[in-house]
Amino acid sequence: MDIKPAVVDLSHWDPAFSYDDVLADGYSGCIYKATEGGNYTDPTYVGQQHATKAAGLLWGSYHFADGSSVSAQIDNFMNFACPDPDELFCLDWEDNGGDTMSMDDARTWITGVEQQLGRPGECVIYSGNTAKEALGDNVDSFFGGRRLWLCQYSTTPTWQRSWSEPWLWQFTDGQSGPSPHSVNGVGHCDINSYQESAEQLAAEWASGSSGPSPAPPPPPPSRQVVEVLIAAPAGITVKVRQLKLGLGRSLHDIRKSRQKEGQ
Repeated sequence: MDIKPAVVDLSHWDPAFSYDDVLADGYSGCIYKATEGGNYTDPTYVGQQHATKAAGLLWGSYHFADGSSVSAQIDNFMNFACPDPDELFCLDWEDNGGDTMSMDDARTWITGVEQQLGRPGECVIYSGNTAKEALGDNVDSFFGGRRLWLCQYSTTPTWQRSWSEPWLWQFTDGQSGPSPHSVNGVGHCDINSYQESAEQLAAEWASGSSGPSPAPPPPPPSRQVVEVLIAAPAGITVKVRQLKLGLGRSLHDIRKSRQKEGQ
Protein backbone atom coordinates (compact mmCIF):
# COMPACT_ATOMS: atom_id res chain seq x y z
CA MET A 1 0.00 0.00 0.00
CA ASP A 2 1.16 3.51 -0.77
CA ILE A 3 1.44 6.03 2.03
CA LYS A 4 -0.94 8.90 1.33
CA PRO A 5 -1.29 11.00 4.51
CA ALA A 6 -4.82 12.38 4.75
CA VAL A 7 -6.16 12.24 8.32
CA VAL A 8 -4.82 12.98 11.80
CA ASP A 9 -6.14 11.44 15.00
CA LEU A 10 -5.60 13.37 18.19
CA SER A 11 -6.55 13.67 21.85
CA HIS A 12 -5.82 15.81 24.90
CA TRP A 13 -2.26 14.50 24.69
CA ASP A 14 -1.60 16.29 21.40
CA PRO A 15 -4.35 18.77 20.42
CA ALA A 16 -3.81 20.85 17.31
CA PHE A 17 -2.89 24.50 17.76
CA SER A 18 -3.83 25.48 14.18
CA TYR A 19 -6.25 23.50 12.05
CA ASP A 20 -5.75 26.04 9.29
CA ASP A 21 -2.14 24.82 9.13
CA VAL A 22 -3.32 21.20 9.20
CA LEU A 23 -5.53 21.90 6.20
CA ALA A 24 -2.76 23.77 4.39
CA ASP A 25 -0.46 20.79 4.97
CA GLY A 26 -2.78 18.68 2.81
CA TYR A 27 -4.92 16.94 5.40
CA SER A 28 -8.67 16.52 5.05
CA GLY A 29 -9.94 15.23 8.39
CA CYS A 30 -9.42 14.76 12.09
CA ILE A 31 -10.64 11.93 14.33
CA TYR A 32 -10.54 12.96 17.97
CA LYS A 33 -10.79 11.05 21.23
CA ALA A 34 -14.14 11.70 22.88
CA THR A 35 -14.45 9.15 25.66
CA GLU A 36 -12.74 6.25 27.41
CA GLY A 37 -14.35 3.50 29.43
CA GLY A 38 -17.54 4.25 31.32
CA ASN A 39 -16.85 7.73 32.66
CA TYR A 40 -13.88 9.57 31.10
CA THR A 41 -14.54 12.42 28.67
CA ASP A 42 -11.75 14.32 26.90
CA PRO A 43 -11.78 17.93 28.21
CA THR A 44 -10.31 19.29 24.95
CA TYR A 45 -12.88 17.62 22.67
CA VAL A 46 -15.46 20.37 22.24
CA GLY A 47 -12.97 23.17 21.62
CA GLN A 48 -11.06 21.08 19.10
CA GLN A 49 -14.28 20.08 17.37
CA HIS A 50 -15.27 23.71 16.86
CA ALA A 51 -11.81 24.66 15.62
CA THR A 52 -11.66 21.74 13.19
CA LYS A 53 -15.01 22.50 11.61
CA ALA A 54 -14.24 26.22 11.45
CA ALA A 55 -11.13 25.40 9.40
CA GLY A 56 -13.17 23.26 7.00
CA LEU A 57 -11.87 19.80 7.94
CA LEU A 58 -13.92 16.65 8.36
CA TRP A 59 -14.60 15.70 11.97
CA GLY A 60 -14.85 12.32 13.65
CA SER A 61 -14.79 10.94 17.18
CA TYR A 62 -13.60 7.73 18.79
CA HIS A 63 -14.24 5.85 22.01
CA PHE A 64 -11.25 4.17 23.66
CA ALA A 65 -12.56 0.79 24.80
CA ASP A 66 -11.72 -0.99 28.03
CA GLY A 67 -13.00 -4.00 29.95
CA SER A 68 -15.56 -2.16 32.08
CA SER A 69 -19.35 -2.33 31.72
CA VAL A 70 -20.16 -2.10 28.01
CA SER A 71 -23.54 -0.46 28.65
CA ALA A 72 -21.80 2.26 30.67
CA GLN A 73 -19.34 2.75 27.81
CA ILE A 74 -22.16 3.13 25.30
CA ASP A 75 -23.89 5.67 27.54
CA ASN A 76 -20.66 7.57 28.09
CA PHE A 77 -20.00 7.97 24.37
CA MET A 78 -23.59 8.76 23.43
CA ASN A 79 -24.12 11.26 26.24
CA PHE A 80 -20.91 13.11 25.45
CA ALA A 81 -20.16 12.80 21.73
CA CYS A 82 -23.47 11.73 20.14
CA PRO A 83 -22.12 12.29 16.60
CA ASP A 84 -24.05 14.29 14.02
CA PRO A 85 -25.00 12.51 10.76
CA ASP A 86 -22.02 14.06 8.93
CA GLU A 87 -19.50 12.94 11.57
CA LEU A 88 -17.52 9.71 11.60
CA PHE A 89 -17.67 7.59 14.76
CA CYS A 90 -15.28 4.86 15.80
CA LEU A 91 -14.57 2.17 18.38
CA ASP A 92 -10.88 2.15 19.33
CA TRP A 93 -10.48 -1.56 20.05
CA GLU A 94 -6.85 -2.11 20.95
CA ASP A 95 -4.72 -3.87 23.52
CA ASN A 96 -5.16 -2.39 26.98
CA GLY A 97 -3.42 -5.03 29.06
CA GLY A 98 -5.80 -6.80 31.43
CA ASP A 99 -8.43 -4.15 30.74
CA THR A 100 -8.92 -4.90 27.03
CA MET A 101 -12.49 -4.99 25.71
CA SER A 102 -13.63 -8.49 24.74
CA MET A 103 -14.77 -9.35 21.23
CA ASP A 104 -18.36 -9.86 22.40
CA ASP A 105 -18.37 -6.49 24.16
CA ALA A 106 -16.98 -4.86 21.01
CA ARG A 107 -19.94 -6.27 19.08
CA THR A 108 -22.32 -5.03 21.76
CA TRP A 109 -20.83 -1.51 21.83
CA ILE A 110 -20.89 -1.17 18.04
CA THR A 111 -24.45 -2.49 17.77
CA GLY A 112 -25.73 -0.33 20.63
CA VAL A 113 -24.23 2.91 19.33
CA GLU A 114 -25.32 2.26 15.75
CA GLN A 115 -28.87 1.54 16.90
CA GLN A 116 -29.09 4.68 19.02
CA LEU A 117 -27.76 6.79 16.15
CA GLY A 118 -29.90 5.04 13.55
CA ARG A 119 -26.75 4.37 11.49
CA PRO A 120 -26.39 0.61 11.03
CA GLY A 121 -23.05 -0.60 9.68
CA GLU A 122 -21.41 2.85 9.86
CA CYS A 123 -19.12 2.41 12.87
CA VAL A 124 -15.41 2.44 12.01
CA ILE A 125 -13.32 -0.16 13.84
CA TYR A 126 -9.81 0.89 14.86
CA SER A 127 -7.65 -2.14 15.56
CA GLY A 128 -4.50 -4.03 14.73
CA ASN A 129 -3.23 -7.04 16.66
CA THR A 130 -6.31 -7.07 18.92
CA ALA A 131 -8.62 -7.89 16.03
CA LYS A 132 -6.14 -10.38 14.58
CA GLU A 133 -5.83 -12.25 17.87
CA ALA A 134 -9.54 -12.18 18.70
CA LEU A 135 -10.77 -13.27 15.28
CA GLY A 136 -7.91 -15.60 14.35
CA ASP A 137 -8.29 -17.02 10.84
CA ASN A 138 -12.07 -16.63 10.83
CA VAL A 139 -13.90 -14.40 8.38
CA ASP A 140 -16.39 -12.54 10.54
CA SER A 141 -19.20 -10.86 8.61
CA PHE A 142 -20.11 -8.52 11.48
CA PHE A 143 -16.67 -6.96 11.80
CA GLY A 144 -15.85 -7.31 8.11
CA GLY A 145 -19.07 -5.51 7.22
CA ARG A 146 -17.70 -2.33 8.77
CA ARG A 147 -14.71 -0.21 7.82
CA LEU A 148 -11.34 -1.14 9.28
CA TRP A 149 -9.01 1.56 10.48
CA LEU A 150 -5.80 -0.42 10.68
CA CYS A 151 -3.08 0.36 13.20
CA GLN A 152 0.28 -0.97 12.02
CA TYR A 153 3.56 0.91 11.91
CA SER A 154 5.11 -0.89 8.98
CA THR A 155 5.77 -0.28 5.31
CA THR A 156 4.04 -3.58 4.50
CA PRO A 157 0.86 -3.73 6.60
CA THR A 158 -1.23 -6.87 7.02
CA TRP A 159 -4.75 -7.20 8.40
CA GLN A 160 -7.24 -9.77 9.60
CA ARG A 161 -9.03 -11.86 6.95
CA SER A 162 -12.48 -10.39 7.63
CA TRP A 163 -11.48 -7.33 5.61
CA SER A 164 -10.32 -7.21 2.02
CA GLU A 165 -8.40 -4.03 2.81
CA PRO A 166 -8.30 -1.31 5.45
CA TRP A 167 -10.23 1.90 4.92
CA LEU A 168 -7.68 3.99 6.85
CA TRP A 169 -4.18 2.96 7.82
CA GLN A 170 -2.44 4.50 10.83
CA PHE A 171 1.16 4.09 9.71
CA THR A 172 2.86 6.13 12.46
CA ASP A 173 2.34 7.35 16.00
CA GLY A 174 4.63 10.29 15.36
CA GLN A 175 7.73 8.32 16.34
CA SER A 176 7.61 4.77 15.00
CA GLY A 177 6.71 3.74 11.49
CA PRO A 178 7.27 5.33 8.09
CA SER A 179 7.51 9.09 7.57
CA PRO A 180 6.10 11.67 7.81
CA HIS A 181 5.98 11.79 11.61
CA SER A 182 4.68 15.34 12.09
CA VAL A 183 1.96 17.62 10.76
CA ASN A 184 1.98 21.40 10.54
CA GLY A 185 -0.34 22.82 13.16
CA VAL A 186 0.11 19.82 15.46
CA GLY A 187 3.67 18.48 15.51
CA HIS A 188 4.41 14.79 16.04
CA CYS A 189 1.17 12.80 16.09
CA ASP A 190 -0.73 9.79 14.77
CA ILE A 191 -1.05 10.05 10.99
CA ASN A 192 -3.29 8.02 8.72
CA SER A 193 -3.15 7.10 5.07
CA TYR A 194 -6.13 6.99 2.73
CA GLN A 195 -5.67 5.52 -0.73
CA GLU A 196 -8.21 7.53 -2.73
CA SER A 197 -8.80 11.25 -3.37
CA ALA A 198 -9.79 13.91 -0.87
CA GLU A 199 -13.15 14.17 -2.64
CA GLN A 200 -13.73 10.43 -2.21
CA LEU A 201 -12.79 10.62 1.45
CA ALA A 202 -15.32 13.39 2.03
CA ALA A 203 -18.02 11.50 0.16
CA GLU A 204 -17.73 8.39 2.33
CA TRP A 205 -16.47 9.94 5.57
CA ALA A 206 -19.55 9.57 7.74
CA SER A 207 -21.44 6.65 6.24
CA GLY A 208 -18.83 4.65 4.36
CA SER A 209 -20.88 4.98 1.20
CA SER A 210 -19.86 7.28 -1.63
CA GLY A 211 -23.20 7.02 -3.41
CA PRO A 212 -25.20 10.16 -4.15
CA SER A 213 -27.34 11.57 -1.41
CA PRO A 214 -31.06 11.09 -1.89
CA ALA A 215 -32.76 14.01 -3.60
CA PRO A 216 -34.64 16.28 -1.21
CA PRO A 217 -38.44 16.01 -1.36
CA PRO A 218 -40.15 18.59 -3.57
CA PRO A 219 -41.37 21.67 -1.72
CA PRO A 220 -45.08 21.81 -0.94
CA PRO A 221 -47.13 23.78 -3.45
CA SER A 222 -47.32 27.43 -2.56
CA ARG A 223 -50.70 28.93 -1.75
CA GLN A 224 -51.73 31.77 -3.99
CA VAL A 225 -53.58 34.56 -2.27
CA VAL A 226 -55.78 37.01 -4.20
CA GLU A 227 -56.63 40.22 -2.40
CA VAL A 228 -59.90 41.90 -3.41
CA LEU A 229 -60.85 45.39 -2.26
CA ILE A 230 -64.58 46.18 -2.52
CA ALA A 231 -65.97 49.66 -1.95
CA ALA A 232 -69.73 49.77 -1.34
CA PRO A 233 -72.12 52.30 0.26
CA ALA A 234 -73.28 51.68 3.80
CA GLY A 235 -76.23 49.35 4.02
CA ILE A 236 -75.33 47.42 0.87
CA THR A 237 -74.70 43.71 1.32
CA VAL A 238 -71.73 42.38 -0.61
CA LYS A 239 -71.54 38.66 -1.40
CA VAL A 240 -68.27 37.14 -2.52
CA ARG A 241 -68.06 33.64 -3.97
CA GLN A 242 -64.76 31.88 -4.63
CA LEU A 243 -64.41 30.09 -7.93
CA LYS A 244 -62.01 27.14 -7.79
CA LEU A 245 -60.24 26.98 -11.12
CA GLY A 246 -59.22 23.56 -12.33
CA LEU A 247 -55.79 22.94 -13.82
CA GLY A 248 -55.58 24.81 -17.12
CA ARG A 249 -59.06 26.38 -16.73
CA SER A 250 -59.28 30.15 -16.98
CA LEU A 251 -61.96 32.68 -16.08
CA HIS A 252 -62.59 33.10 -19.81
CA ASP A 253 -63.48 29.39 -20.02
CA ILE A 254 -65.88 29.70 -17.08
CA ARG A 255 -67.64 32.73 -18.59
CA LYS A 256 -68.14 30.90 -21.89
CA SER A 257 -69.51 27.89 -20.04
CA ARG A 258 -72.03 30.06 -18.20
CA GLN A 259 -73.09 31.80 -21.37
CA LYS A 260 -73.95 28.43 -22.87
CA GLU A 261 -75.87 27.42 -19.78
CA GLY A 262 -77.97 30.61 -20.02
CA GLN A 263 -78.91 30.00 -23.67
